Formats: sequence, structure tokens, C-alpha cells
Amino acid sequence: MPSVKVTIDGTQIEADSKRTIIEAAREHGIKIPHFCWHPKLSVSGNCRMCLVEIEKMPKLAIACSTQVAEGMVVHTKNDRVVHARNAVMEFFLINHPLDCPICDEAGECKLQDYTYKYSTGYSRFDEDKVHKPKRIQIGPHVMFDAERCILCSRCIRFCDEIAGVHQLQFIQRGDHTELTTFPGEKLDNPYSMNVVDICPVGALTNADFRFKARVWEMSFTDTICQGCARGCNIEVGVRNNEILRLTPRRNDDVNSSWMCDHGRLDTFKFVNAENRIKAPMIRKDGVLVEVGWDEAIARVASELKSFKKSEIAALGSPFATNEDNYVFQRFAKEVLGTKNIDFARHSHEGDEDAILIRADKSPNSTGAAEVGVVPGDNGMSFNAIIEGIREGKIKALYALEDDLAALPGVAEALSKLEFFVVHAANDSATLRYADIVFAAATYAEKNGTMVNFEQRVQRVRPAVTTLELDRAMDGFEMSRWDKFASHNDKWGKGPRRDARSSWKIVASIAALMGTKFKYNTADEVFNEIAQRVESFRGLSYLKVGTKGTPLKAKTAASVHA
Repeated sequence: MPSVKVTIDGTQIEADSKRTIIEAAREHGIKIPHFCWHPKLSVSGNCRMCLVEIEKMPKLAIACSTQVAEGMVVHTKNDRVVHARNAVMEFFLINHPLDCPICDEAGECKLQDYTYKYSTGYSRFDEDKVHKPKRIQIGPHVMFDAERCILCSRCIRFCDEIAGVHQLQFIQRGDHTELTTFPGEKLDNPYSMNVVDICPVGALTNADFRFKARVWEMSFTDTICQGCARGCNIEVGVRNNEILRLTPRRNDDVNSSWMCDHGRLDTFKFVNAENRIKAPMIRKDGVLVEVGWDEAIARVASELKSFKKSEIAALGSPFATNEDNYVFQRFAKEVLGTKNIDFARHSHEGDEDAILIRADKSPNSTGAAEVGVVPGDNGMSFNAIIEGIREGKIKALYALEDDLAALPGVAEALSKLEFFVVHAANDSATLRYADIVFAAATYAEKNGTMVNFEQRVQRVRPAVTTLELDRAMDGFEMSRWDKFASHNDKWGKGPRRDARSSWKIVASIAALMGTKFKYNTADEVFNEIAQRVESFRGLSYLKVGTKGTPLKAKTAASVHA
């Protein structure tokens, strides 16, 4: 692309000739205030907040739609621009209600921030404000307050351009203009809650999160969504060790700036649920009873020794991390000596679109296969394992983090097992058939990686703490503790589950069975994966970073092997 030299506030920059002023400035760390402009939406140019002065032009220009040109000299902070911004802010605030103390957007509101930074601090308007409808449920997940709306049109453009459905529009004129749903429509598309994220004020709010917490009371952790094989980059908001909301993080290689409503609402509440498994359990007299970790681990090690290798099967999980699955497959192949290892697929044909949603509803089926959760030579695949259980060939089953009994025809087979070990975070139908249950940490309580359908490895990080994490915190040297102190304070005094990462549980069982896996942390497991698995070669948590990195392409030799 041809480039041009532009001077902004006395600094000369080089920019793509097709860029607008606001884009060129942003790429060089120069901030120009804006409401209606969004990098992923078309330009509307209706808020006028991004007015700048361009030398040799008689009037101020809006930076969001004015293209850069060779030799252009732009001023974003001189008196003329500042005066114009003050005027724009005054118009926005004339009818805006004083809702900040009760508004969910407070603390992350552009209007609030710009009022402090660019407004005059007082109003000359003495007339009655225009009153509009408040607390309108415009869709199943979104609340609308018309008085707060500044008519930026971001939400309308999102529905039209990204979600692909025309569900929002403006009606009336002048200061009586109002946002509403299109006749006969509700804001109910699968991506509707993204309008809450891009609304620069508190006009559109998350009905699920409404009034639960102020944002400055929460801690935020970068991780990935568990709703499907896309692995959307998200931020987890936590208060008192309880997840309150998920919001998308921008990653142009994965999910752009968006996430679906299912991922936002249905992939975290199980972490806080009342049916969480609180401790290991052993079935005694037909009832699962809570026991200590040592007793449960010793029981599994003892029972598994009583079966032949050919009578044992192991099922990893597309919901577990690469680290969990890697240690699990090593345990199955090297300690149990079984070749019967696989995992269940969770593909919902037809439930997929061209935006984000994938038919594969598990976040790590690609990663599970990559790290070795696949049948050995002449070993049984998933369907063969289930059939082997029915026929009495498979008598003992060890399964990670998956509700197998919810799959068609599987529950009946599980009832025929002589010994069944399960890792689970929540109560489920599968636990009715289990002899031993280990309390597994969820994706929000552990470190690890997952691989999405596009072969991109990405990080998950602990957003809430468990008893295991608390104990690890107590063991940090002071320098490391200081780094975590502020985050740990925001975890607060909420509930701590006695849950452990699956790889740690498996390693403990292996040790009792005579094989010591020398891992102390998840990153040590990942380092071994990076040494032994060709597609992960040379990777580290640092290289994966916050936005992930592609797996290495497999060589012909590695594919053949």
C-alpha cells in the first residue's frame, strides 16, 4: 500500500494512504476522542466528537471519515478544536440523565470519561430535560434506557453489518429521536449482547449482569470462551471469587471484537453453581461419600491394578486442557498400558454460522487429538470402547471432565462397568454410574492451553481461586506474591472449592502405581509437550501470550509416524 507523510500535533508519521486520520493517529498512539466510530464498523460520522483542524481547510473536519493525504498537517488539541469538543459535549449532556450512581456502565463509560477530560464541568441549560422511556427489555438479554442514548448508531450498524439482521433503527427527529426495534422484531439475534459492549454510554445494558457489581470492584482475567471450537478471546469479570460476566477481547485472528450470546451466558455459571463437586467421593453402600484426596487416589491406584490392560479404557476430554490430556494419555499408555484411549466428540450439525459459532461445541477437541488422546495400534476408538463395555470386554473406565451419560446410548453402557473413575466439576448424570469421583478444577480455576479448530493454541488462566491455588499462593516467595497480591485481594472471601487440575490428580495416581511424573506446574507440563509433540515444538506460555499462536505445520515424516 502507498504511504504518505502526515503531521499530527507536531509529530510526523507515515501512514497508509487509505487510512483515515483517526486510524492513522491510533496506529501511532495518538488518541482522538470519539463516540460513533468503531474500528470494526462502517463510518457514520454523526457524533462530531472527533473534530480536528486540518491546515488550509476552512472548517474543522471529522477525523473518522477524512482520509490522510501527503503533507497533511492536523491539530487535535489546539484552542479551536478544544472549543468545538466542549460544545459537542455540552449538547450531549443537555438531556442526559444524572444516572452515573446507578448505571452499570459507570467506570467504563466513554461519556463519563470524556465529560471529565473534555467538558467544561458545568451546564448552561436551565430548561426541562427531554424525557424518554427507561428500562425497556428490547430483547431477551438486553435492557435499553432511551434517556441515556446519544444516538451514535453503533448498535444499529452492528446488527446490520456483523450480525446480518436489521433489528434496530431510529425513529422521530431532532432531540426526540429514539432508538427502537424494527416493527415486529426483538433484539434476539445470537450476537445481540455485543451491542452492550460497543455502546459508549449506559443506554444498552446486560440484563444478566445488571446491578450485580461496579466494575472497579471486579478483577479481570484474560482467557478463552468454552462454548465451541472457535475459542473466542474473552475477559472474565470476578468479584468475591464469583464470576459475574464475560466480555469479548479483540483478536482479529480468532473472533475479531465479538462473541455469541451462548458463550457469554452459558459457559461460566457452572463454575459458581451449587452442584459443584466439593471434594473427592467414593461410592460406599451404593452412595457417593466425600473422602480425602489420599484415600480416593489410593483406591483408584489399587483398583486399576486388578484389571488386565485389555480390560481398561481411558477417555480424555475435549473440555480439558492440553496439559490435562497430555498427562492423562501418558498415564493410560505408560502406566496402565492400555491402547484403548480416545475422547467423545460433541458436534451439533446445523448449529453453526459464518460469523463465529461452530458445530463442534467443545473448546479443545483439536488439542486433545494433537497431544495423543487417540487409540494406540489396534486400540479401541470411542464408539468401540462403548461397544466393548456393552459386551463385557471393557470392565474398567477412567474418564476426564465430560458428561458421557448425556450422549445417546452411553448411559446404558456405563451401568455395565465393574469400575468407573470420573473427573468432574459438577454433578451430572454420569456420576450416577461412577465408583470414584475426583473434584476437577474448571477452566476458570487453572492454567493451561487449548487448541481451536484453526489449529491455534491459546491460554486459559485462573480467574477464581480454589483451595489448591490458595495453598500455592502461600508458598510463593515474596517477590512473586507481590505480583499476585492485588489480584488475590479482589478474589475476596468467596467460596473456595477443594478442586484440583486433572493433570495433578493423574500424576498423583501414577506415583502410587510406581511411575513418577516430574511436574510441579502446568507450564512444566507444557514445556514437555513442546519438546515431545512436533506441532507444539518450540512453544512456551510466553510465546503463546494473550492472543495465541498457530501450531507448527506437521512435516510429512511426522504425519507418517
